[in-house]
Amino acid sequence: MKLKITALSVFLYIGTFAQNIQNNPGSNHGNRFEQLGTILPTPNMYRTASGAPGHGYWQNRADYTISAYLDEERRNLKGSETITYYNNSPDDLDYIWLQLDENQQSTVKKADFQSSSTIPKSTSDQQLKVTDLPVKDNGYGVNLEKVTDAAGKPLPYTVNKTMMRIDLPKSLKKGEKLVFKVDWNYNIPNRIKMGGRGGYENFAEDGNDLYTMTQWYPRMCVYSDFHGWQNHQFTGRGEFALVFGNFKVSMNVPADHIVGGTGECKNYDQVLTPDQLSRYKKAESAGEPIEIVTLDEAKKAEKSHSKQRKTWNFEANDVRDFAWTSSRKFVWDGMRVIIPENNNKVMTMSFYPKEAYNLYRKYSTKAVAHTIKTYSEFTIPYPYPVAQSVEAANGMEYPMICFNFGRTEKDGTYSEGTKNGMIGVVIHEVGHNFFPMIVNSDERQWSWMDEGLNTFTEYLTEEKWDNKFPSKRGPAWTITDYMKLPKDQLEPIMSNSENIIQFGPNAYSKPATGLNILRETIMGRELFDKAFKTYAKRWAFKHPEPADFFRTMEDASGEDLDWFWRGWFYGTDPVDIAIDKVTVAAPDLNTVPQAKETTYTVDKPLQNEFVDISKIRNKEDQSISFEVEKDKSLQDFYYHYDRGQEKINTDKLYTTKSDEHEALDKNDKEKFKNITAYQIDFMNKGGLVMPIILEFTFEDGSKLYDKSSAQIWRQNEQKVSKTFYFAKKLKSVQLDPMRETADIDTSNNFWSAGGSASEASKFQVFKQKLNGPVRGGSNGKVNPMQAAGKK
Repeated sequence: MKLKITALSVFLYIGTFAQNIQNNPGSNHGNRFEQLGTILPTPNMYRTASGAPGHGYWQNRADYTISAYLDEERRNLKGSETITYYNNSPDDLDYIWLQLDENQQSTVKKADFQSSSTIPKSTSDQQLKVTDLPVKDNGYGVNLEKVTDAAGKPLPYTVNKTMMRIDLPKSLKKGEKLVFKVDWNYNIPNRIKMGGRGGYENFAEDGNDLYTMTQWYPRMCVYSDFHGWQNHQFTGRGEFALVFGNFKVSMNVPADHIVGGTGECKNYDQVLTPDQLSRYKKAESAGEPIEIVTLDEAKKAEKSHSKQRKTWNFEANDVRDFAWTSSRKFVWDGMRVIIPENNNKVMTMSFYPKEAYNLYRKYSTKAVAHTIKTYSEFTIPYPYPVAQSVEAANGMEYPMICFNFGRTEKDGTYSEGTKNGMIGVVIHEVGHNFFPMIVNSDERQWSWMDEGLNTFTEYLTEEKWDNKFPSKRGPAWTITDYMKLPKDQLEPIMSNSENIIQFGPNAYSKPATGLNILRETIMGRELFDKAFKTYAKRWAFKHPEPADFFRTMEDASGEDLDWFWRGWFYGTDPVDIAIDKVTVAAPDLNTVPQAKETTYTVDKPLQNEFVDISKIRNKEDQSISFEVEKDKSLQDFYYHYDRGQEKINTDKLYTTKSDEHEALDKNDKEKFKNITAYQIDFMNKGGLVMPIILEFTFEDGSKLYDKSSAQIWRQNEQKVSKTFYFAKKLKSVQLDPMRETADIDTSNNFWSAGGSASEASKFQVFKQKLNGPVRGGSNGKVNPMQAAGKK
């Protein structure tokens, strides 16, 4: 265990603090195209060098049975859960760790990752408060009532901020399971005022609350081959590392509330009215969204405030988490969608208050359906029976349910920005079902594996929603403002979630843009899509790490992408490739080639060369016999010559003529008369290598395109040249015409004929003789054997 932690610590240190490791720092090559090597963890029986899970791969599991009681009057949630934890690891576990995420809302129990603060230029009355020292308990956070084993015997535990350690009476060995119980409660925070993902929103006009119950129960931490216990504190930013399991959850809520949750409700016949149940059954086969709870019913419920209670029962299998929502304000619609790849019949649904009706009724459920169908094409077929969107002035994801924003004005109108923002957030949050709810990465450590991969696939999905959809994360040109920031405002993508300053660009935009560049510019769509699907398939319902993604993308495509991971993910250099100079040259077709005359002497014997230590020791070693001494037939003129037994004059001068070219004939001159050569010199001013993409515009208005792979920088990472020969005059050259490489300075990407950056010259053209020099031949020179008159 200690060895695993030490190896991981080294990897995290290298990955976070020494990103741009130079292999050959004193040179202009041998750095950016070197393999990642020891930057990546060593492959083993759990994770292979190909990026696939190994034959010894394992992961633990946790099943939950939970009863929850929502006290709307006191805004308190009370819960009792039974957890069955399966140790599939090869290790004995003496203790286990659980997450108490609600403690982050407490003034005294939170992780307390503070940031520096200064006096603001202006502030609000809500924010201006007398500094209270010592800090007083605000009453939020988890209150643990009881922690026992299956028989009710208390288990000793320790709470460390947002983490709880339970000490076991005996070691939990490989293949064994542990059943234990936790009873708890907490005061539900007003998430609009206090922030956070879960809590309530109060609608003052009608006096109702809308509850989003997230991170609401004590949850098992991940114990893995690459980390041991992932018990890093929850600070509110770095999200979650969770284990898969089956859930049975009952929620006791006011009788006029509508509940949506992870998985399938098992008692709609007990909690819905006959009309609502009838509409739900129609929606199960509908191709258009049907209102299960109508707008009129929702408006009436807002006024009822029932004192009666109902219990909703949900079940979900093979999920890593469970979230739910409850409110009497909800309109609820749904329709059935079939995923072609696995013929899965999915109930897509939306829950929203009247304040969002004109947007959500029209777009939400259809956006949910579009998302799971499109993600299924690019990753794996959606495996779950339900996909839901909840309007909660929020943006957060959980298995089969997510919380989004998008409300209209009071008159029901909305701006185009609000509409596109709403559609985009629905696609993004529903897309999280795939990353990380199924491809279950560690969000607490690597935000980009969750947000970046999902934002990229969101971009593909938005593009298929509307060809003019204004996506801001994915297109290469949209990342340039971030990439050109000073280095002290940047950190590599491969940084811990808590240490990122510009979180949105770093964890969302830059990885999404990088993957889009790989797909469109470096690998091509077909090759990239196959590799990306392979990654999703390999790591569905498993715990991938960055190296698993990097290795899989290369293994499944046959492309060496270490240069890209090194530059885009481990470094902070931007792309800035410049056209430095263009040299224009016309052919000289009338030059008569002159034979080249060379004076030389014949080769001296090899014995005159330095005799190295190996030859001396081999000669002295009596056990070694040399083949040329055992077999006299191998002793030719040079055997004796090199031993001083053949004498020739090695000072005598000889002369040879090289006549490899001849003048062009009339046909050749006619063929090449309109040729012009253009040598384009490029400078890598930003540091990050990329393909060189050129658009040539000619004087006749025609255009040609050329793309050199990033490998052109392999032997000189700072400057390269490329020469083109055209039979018509070039008017201009545009570098990266479609802005697909994230070049931060396009002002140096253009050249026009006659500009100050061009030089004119001539180059000679000859006709190559067919009987030119042959590799291994004498090239017409006299050799020692000839000089001695021997054969």
